[in-house]
Amino acid sequence: MKTVQMMVAEADAVVPRISPDEAKVLLGQPNVLFLDVREPAELAAAGKVQGALSVPRGLVEFRADPASALHDAAFDRAKIVIAYCASGGRSALVGKTLKDMGYTDVRNLGAFKGWLDAGGEIEKV
Repeated sequence: MKTVQMMVAEADAVVPRISPDEAKVLLGQPNVLFLDVREPAELAAAGKVQGALSVPRGLVEFRADPASALHDAAFDRAKIVIAYCASGGRSALVGKTLKDMGYTDVRNLGAFKGWLDAGGEIEKV
């Protein structure tokens, strides 16, 4: 049996962390997808990274799979995917899932607050 802490630790072992400053350099590049996996109420309260795709964690697999009827064309296995959430746990789990689905360059930005504290660009939702 696995606990959520064990699952996050496993995800952290395979999905590298990226600092807000490293991520800021990649913002707006056409080969990079910023992925916000928080719930809609969280986005409404705090905004999101400028240009980020918002997909709640529970829908990521369906949006990321080209064979799914819910596929979102913004997902591309050739892109760098930078996931984030409120604390870094959900984005770590999503990162591992995307790697399992064939996405090769997935990174975990961690907490949205870290992006805010580093002066990262945001947009209101």
